[in-house]
Amino acid sequence: MLPKLVITDIDGVWTDGGMYYTAEGDVMKRFSVKDGWGIVLLRELNIPIAIMTGENSQVVRKRAEKLKIEHCYLQVQDKLAKAKEICSELGITLDDVAFIGDDLNDIHLLRAVGFSASPYNTPDYVKREVDYVTATNGGYGAFREFVEKILADNGVLQQVLLKFM
Repeated sequence: MLPKLVITDIDGVWTDGGMYYTAEGDVMKRFSVKDGWGIVLLRELNIPIAIMTGENSQVVRKRAEKLKIEHCYLQVQDKLAKAKEICSELGITLDDVAFIGDDLNDIHLLRAVGFSASPYNTPDYVKREVDYVTATNGGYGAFREFVEKILADNGVLQQVLLKFM
């Protein structure tokens, strides 16, 4: 069954986990444009997307704005509690959610959702907790691979891709 909500962590999933600092102390992150296509594919099926990160990063907020992601939650200390809150607002359960995360602060939510994943370069103790490990490292299209896996498993990937070909 297609998820009714896709939640994604950012650092280590959409980024390589690195933070780049300028001499003035500004933080920069590198995002893969491939992951933006994952958002486009989900939108074609009217599946809402939520970004959930423990960081307070305006760079992440800007990326969410560019991709028109309405649900962007920064400084989330308890991702499972926040996901339950979002599910309540949408009238769905955690079984209806797909989540991709990569580290210790993601484990409780990874265990609770209907479909969970992590990027290839995630620590082994996190990988053991998920349904799917991408072949791609975080920051290099892991989110898009996660989305395409969901769509392929539900038999709709080719149908969605054909809209762009």
